[in-house]
Parts: sequence; C-alpha cells; structure tokens
Amino acid sequence: MKKKYFGTDGIRGKVGDFPITPDFFLRLGYAVGKVLLASDRQLAADKRPTVLIGKDTRISGYMLESALEAGFSAAGVDVLLSGPLPTPAVAYLVRALRIQAGAVISASHNPFDDNGIKFFSSAGSKLPDSMELQIEAELDQPMKTTPSIKLGRVQRLRDAAGRYIEFCKSTFPNQLDLRGLHIVVDCANGADYHIAGHVMHELGADVITTHASPDGFNINYECGATHIETLQSSILQHKADIGIAVDGDGDRVLMVSREGVLYDGDSLAYIIAKHRQQLGVLQGGVVGTLMTNLAVEQAFERLGIPFARANVGDRYVSELLQQNDWYLGAENSGHIICRDKHTTGDGIISALQVLYALRDTGLTLADFMRDVPFFPQRLINVKVSGNFDFRSNPAVAACKNEAEQALGNDGRILLRASGTEPLIRVMVEGKVLQQTDYWAEKIAETIRQQAASSMTGS
Repeated sequence: MKKKYFGTDGIRGKVGDFPITPDFFLRLGYAVGKVLLASDRQLAADKRPTVLIGKDTRISGYMLESALEAGFSAAGVDVLLSGPLPTPAVAYLVRALRIQAGAVISASHNPFDDNGIKFFSSAGSKLPDSMELQIEAELDQPMKTTPSIKLGRVQRLRDAAGRYIEFCKSTFPNQLDLRGLHIVVDCANGADYHIAGHVMHELGADVITTHASPDGFNINYECGATHIETLQSSILQHKADIGIAVDGDGDRVLMVSREGVLYDGDSLAYIIAKHRQQLGVLQGGVVGTLMTNLAVEQAFERLGIPFARANVGDRYVSELLQQNDWYLGAENSGHIICRDKHTTGDGIISALQVLYALRDTGLTLADFMRDVPFFPQRLINVKVSGNFDFRSNPAVAACKNEAEQALGNDGRILLRASGTEPLIRVMVEGKVLQQTDYWAEKIAETIRQQAASSMTGS
C-alpha cells in the first residue's frame, strides 16, 4: 500500500501547509497513541505507554510539540518532553528509559520554515512501513478523547542532554583521549548546540564551537553540514587540526581537514571500515547507497571488504545492514550508522569513530584516503511540481539513455525523486569532470523543460 503522509524520513513540509499544522499533529499524536495502545500487550492493565518527544530549534517546534502532546494525552498515552535534542539522542533515550516510542519534531537539514516529525520504536529504530500504514489508517478514524481517568500525563525529562553526552563519550575508547587536538565544531544552530562541543571538550580536545546560538530562525542558515564552506573558512581562520559539522537535528556529519578539504560520508565510512579491518573488528561488510562514489566501492573491493548498495535514505541503509547482519553503513550526505554503537545515524558518534581511527593510527584524513581516487560526481537538484513523473517521460528517458551510452562503463547516472522535498535529484558520475558536468546539466535542463511543459499542458 502507498503511504499518504510518511516519506522516506517521516513527515515533512512547510509549516502552516498541510500536514505540518497543529490540527494534524493533534490527530497524529492521537493516532500514534491508539496504535501503541493496541500493539503493546506487555504493559500491565494499569499502565500506559510512554512516548518521549524531542525537537530541534525551529520556532515552530513549540507549537507542534504542544499539539502532539495533547493528541497523545487524549489517546491515553504518557508523554516525556526533552526540549531541543538531537534525533539520535531521542533514539538512545527511548531504549535507555525502556519506554514504548520516541518522536522527533524536526525537518533535519531543511530551512527553518519547514518542519516535520519522525518516530522511533522501543528498540530505538525507525518505524517499519507496516506500522506507519497502521498510523495512517488510524488517522482516518474519528478522534474520541479517552475518559479523564485515563488521560495521559505530561512531564519534563530532566538532564536529557547530560545523559546523551555521557552516552556519546562511552563510544570512544577509554584508553584514548583527544588532548592536543584543536577542533572546530559547527552545530548548525540546531539540536546539537548544547551537546557536540561539550562531548569533544570532555574528551580532552581544545574546542571552538560555532553556530551554537539558535534563535528559532537560523537553523542550518549558512552553516552546518549543508553549508560546509563556512566550516572550511573557520578551519583556516583558527588554524585548527580538524573540523566537524553536523546538521540541524544532529544525525549527519561531515568533516574538514586542516587544509580545508571536505570529507563526506563516503570518505568517513571508508576510514572507519579500513581502521576496523586493521583492528580485526569489522563485522561483515559495508552498506552504501545508490549515491556512493564508485571509487569507494572499488576501494572496498581492493581491501576485500564486501559492499552493498541500498536505496537512498538512512532507513534503507539500516534495513540492509540488519538483513546482512553487518554493522557499518553510510550515505555520502553524512548519515553514518555504526550499529555496534547506536541503532541510528549519529553525527557525534560517527565523528568519534573517525577520530578514534586518527588517534589510534597517527594518520590524517588525507593519509587514509590517499588510495581512493574519487570519480567526479555532479549532483543537481531540479525543483518540480509534485505530480511530474520523470520516469515515464520519453524526453527524459532518451536524454538519460544518450548519456549512459556516452559514459559507458566508466560512469553512472541516477535520477530519483526526493523523499522530503519537491525535487528531482540528478546525479552523474564519471572519470572525466567536463563530461560529467555536461551530461548532468543536459539531463537537468531536460527535466526542467519537461516539467514546465507538463504544468502548462503543452
């Protein structure tokens, strides 16, 4: 069955436009609560399910949080409020507190006037499709508030940030520290503003924390993992050893060397995998996505490390990891999952695994990646109306076929619709930069023209 509201990473959109409205979040909280009540048979008759609600720093988070908690309470579900907290922190606390679910109000890397929500199960993992379909079915049912004697209670969870900081530190080896390392941490004015810098500082690093003053409107604005040029400038300005940039909800990370060179999720996953192989603790292989650079796949093959591609989206990476019983997966955007450390992608914990490799070996980011000659890869995001079907468009198909013939076996083309925004993502990869750029631009322009034609009916 096709889902009406849930995309690849929860529900997301423009605040004030359906479904990112208070009335929908009220009904959503109620629907999730009813599904939890129906599915949780392990609770005693006098107990209620409990849900932890976290959020990032968008101003709309307060409005949507209030509506969501009211819906949960109306269904008869207890609520814990953490305040601003990274997405992976909610996933951790759900498990640590032994509660039934977690919800994060966030639009991740999107601008401040977007928002959304994602849910975690009691195991700290994203909800399966089957449960999201149950929730959507419940949304179609009438909302009937439970009797007052059964209403859910709402409480504030104390020191949620402190608990998560200690958890992050516990994933770094006890015999090592970060003393003598000068780090710039860009918090994207998001949910990590009061966490990421503290983790690095408490492990001994000399830390400069930037973009850690959220005002409700500046999340991801010209900072963080979506604007890495800001961190690159800071690294050079402060003459730091390394830079770490997270996104607004803290589940992705990119890193920058002292020379200002960017290392994306592909590179960071390769560094972690190669180090773990050297230690003899790499269990299985590595999962990437359809976007993973071909050079990384070839480098894993040279090391004898199995590699598999999942669809784009961290939930699909996680699902394939579980199917293969592997422990390391990543997207080049910076979502990195270390299943032996956490159940979901975590920017801080992933950065710590890279820092572990650097401290343990004495190597730099450049040293680790020297034997991986990345293929030029061009990504263009084309804005389209929500109903343009590029897959069945003959002109788009013809342009794509022409490009594939020109690139031959030395390149790849990937066209996909974003699961969170009205975009068609055009990715072209090849050995020659000029050729890669040419075909990416040509395919993107074809999509623009065909999308415009479909809107006008011509």
